Amino acid sequence: MHFPKLPDWLIYGAVVGALVLAAVGRQERTDAPAPPPPAPEIEGAALGPASPFDPAVVVEVSDKIEPATGTAFSVGPSGLWMTARHVVDGCRQAAIVVAPGKGVAATVSIDPNGEAALLTTDGGAPALPLALASGLRRGEPAFHPGFPHGQPGEASSRLIGRENLVVRGRGARTEPVLVWAESGRTDGLKGTLGGLSGAPALDDQGRVVGVTIAEAPRRGRIYTTTPEVTARTLLHGGAKAQPGLGAAVNADNYGRVADDLRRTMRVAQVVCLT
Repeated sequence: MHFPKLPDWLIYGAVVGALVLAAVGRQERTDAPAPPPPAPEIEGAALGPASPFDPAVVVEVSDKIEPATGTAFSVGPSGLWMTARHVVDGCRQAAIVVAPGKGVAATVSIDPNGEAALLTTDGGAPALPLALASGLRRGEPAFHPGFPHGQPGEASSRLIGRENLVVRGRGARTEPVLVWAESGRTDGLKGTLGGLSGAPALDDQGRVVGVTIAEAPRRGRIYTTTPEVTARTLLHGGAKAQPGLGAAVNADNYGRVADDLRRTMRVAQVVCLT
């Protein structure tokens, strides 16, 4: 069998093509490799100290003093309570509500440099334990029992980080605050959490880690005082934190725990009369 003779140009073309392919195959690659997938956010990382470079949230406080309601909680069994400063700042008379339409007069002591205040009454309720020295971790839960909209209710949240609260107007100041992402609330509770200001922020062991002071409804954020500010307010009022543990709190039982705290008056409604 005889094969037909191939043209010289076809033979030379095939050789040149093979040489080109071999050269390209041996060429060093200089392209950058594909980027690695983004690292997952570390859960449970320790929360760092407050910094002037933390993000800021601005609050405008009117010079006009109006009647207000909020929440307070017992920090001393002889009649010492803590609440948010703006609930009672400038009150002609503050009172702890002990029954529908009935209240006990309270003397107000304002921390001039912080967003918390102390109230003193004749007689009180068992104090909530405070955890003001333990380290906080991102993602840890908090539970806020109180009186949103003037009615019994509560919310739950998880810690995001720190910001600086910039207060403009009456009592202008800047202080570090903790930022929490709302994760739950009382069934049927709609809209803002107005009236929850002053509520304790409880950890999963029922200990107070801060005072609920503000919210950003559109962002789903809750703001509380830091443990350092809370401890300073106690010191300003000549009080000491009560150690110990409270009732264990979790996402399944925080409504029942909140009901018990309100029933025993450890968490109470506070009203400000002008």
